[in-house]
Amino acid sequence: MAVTKENIVMFPFMAQGHIIPFLGLALELEKKTGYTITFVNIPQNIKKIQPLIPPTSAIRLLEIPFDPSAHGLPPSFETTESLPPLLMLRLFITSPSLQPAFRKLISDLVHEHRQPPLCIISDMFFGWSVKVAHEFGAFHAIFNVGGGSAMALFHSIWLNLPHKKANSEAFPIPGFPEGYLMHVKQLPDHFHYAVAGDPWCSFLKQMFQDWLQSDGMLFNTIEEIDHVGLEYFRQEIGCPVWPIGPILSSLGSKARAGEEAQSTLDHCMKWLDSKPEKSVLYVAFGSQMQPSPSQTIELAMALEASGRNFIWVIRPPKNSATNTGNGNGWLPSGFEQRTHGRGLLLEWAPQLEILSHKSTGAFLSHSGWNSVVESLTNGLPVLALPMMGDQHFIAKMLEEETEVCIGLASGSSEAKYKDILEKIEVVMGETGKGKDMKTKACEIKNFLGEAKKDDKKFKGASTKAVDEFLSAVLSKSCNLALERQII
Repeated sequence: MAVTKENIVMFPFMAQGHIIPFLGLALELEKKTGYTITFVNIPQNIKKIQPLIPPTSAIRLLEIPFDPSAHGLPPSFETTESLPPLLMLRLFITSPSLQPAFRKLISDLVHEHRQPPLCIISDMFFGWSVKVAHEFGAFHAIFNVGGGSAMALFHSIWLNLPHKKANSEAFPIPGFPEGYLMHVKQLPDHFHYAVAGDPWCSFLKQMFQDWLQSDGMLFNTIEEIDHVGLEYFRQEIGCPVWPIGPILSSLGSKARAGEEAQSTLDHCMKWLDSKPEKSVLYVAFGSQMQPSPSQTIELAMALEASGRNFIWVIRPPKNSATNTGNGNGWLPSGFEQRTHGRGLLLEWAPQLEILSHKSTGAFLSHSGWNSVVESLTNGLPVLALPMMGDQHFIAKMLEEETEVCIGLASGSSEAKYKDILEKIEVVMGETGKGKDMKTKACEIKNFLGEAKKDDKKFKGASTKAVDEFLSAVLSKSCNLALERQII
């Protein structure tokens, strides 16, 4: 009889920013352990993921049934990229409806392999999956693709709504060190509208409750930049917390680029090669959101006035139908002509390659965690224009704790072009605060590089964390196997 390989099941949320880090971790675990990795998602996404699996990988893709129309979602739904905010909220709230199908999927795997999966690694939004994992005797871990401090703020504020009880605009955060304050202006709009017991708050409260049953949490970060948040989860959730970052992958770029990826990459590299070292500002806002039409105009005005070289990944702004601008339909009239030669406008860009190029000097970003990790891995400071979710908290952490960032706007406010221009000059400058930010970003780059080292002479902190995680998984598996023998 053939020996059955151990199986790790991975189940990310239906968002590009979650699927790609999960896939990056899956490839790392497969290479490290040789185990079977079963990657679960809805049929619409499995079709898109299949071409991203390297030919050397044996990662198995499994579909979990999902009918978007049954939940009031468009039939063409694949990931949150295709959804407006209200429908995105509906997707989160209805995601527990996947539980029966996921239970059947795991049951089928148990029948097929004649043993439970060694481990189920699920998305933070699938907290309910811990019940399924423990029902079948599998180790359960949450892989949180965000940073520790930002997610700790997200957890504490949603759980406690401290801003609703505060007597001043600055308020303390439950579970954080004494003296750690959040200002109401730093909160995104949806926190102000939150009411205990509404569908979103109820979903999050149950999700946080489910986390308490998990056997461990994985974070795409390192202790040196995220100690406060990681320590918060160790205390509040009470399970092992393993920082295993940085998880980097160009698979997300390939997923969005299509057939023109190579030609765009070649064009970008040739353009960057023609520019002086550290002279280019890279501007991109991820796959999920874009600035509003008015914010896009302000940003364009600042980039033009700066006289700096820039690459701008630009797609239709939020509510672009209401925009009366010219050019691409949302840019100031004549902008492309006036910035020709020093400005490169793209609908898609090879982000990792741009950030690692010697001509790139800083990153103007939505401060999504994947983008932040990619920026800091290359020693680049960040100009943050957060828009949703934990991005505001990431920007706060980067600016106040690690000092590698300048925020352009807080909460729902928009940045004006003169302020953007002033801050571009700071972050691209070679003296004063700009120089200090670059120095700190390079220090973090070294920390991130050291964390992933794995050779005969030295194992980095993240490599050790993965080893500790796998040891905990195997230990529980051995104990359960022993119990089954005794019974």
